[in-house]
Amino acid sequence: MEMLIEFPGGQRVDAHFGQFTVQTDQEGAAPTPFQVFLASIGTCAGIYVLGFCRQRGLSVEGIRLLQRVHFNPMTRLVETVDLEIQVPPDFPEKYYDSLVRSAELCLVKKHLETPPQFNTYTRVVSA
Repeated sequence: MEMLIEFPGGQRVDAHFGQFTVQTDQEGAAPTPFQVFLASIGTCAGIYVLGFCRQRGLSVEGIRLLQRVHFNPMTRLVETVDLEIQVPPDFPEKYYDSLVRSAELCLVKKHLETPPQFNTYTRVVSA
């Protein structure tokens, strides 16, 4: 998979891939890259919760995921991510643990648990 990262002006940095563009901005006109990264954790888990419910014919009405990010005050790096799956009162209790297991299948989470190697380099290209 390739992404083209461009600088459209100001503090904006955009990522283009396929038919999509993810816009980021350090000045508040769009989420920061780090906010997009954090959102990818919760939305990825949400995709798995949605799939679990759909496979069983369960409504997702009233289901929400609340993500809390806790930072280490010394390093200012993420120390803990809590993901709370909120269900309505009529959601079958027998599926609570299965919802958690489905959310834990998230590929973003799995990549954080086994991080990739990063290779960063410069290459001269002609315009």
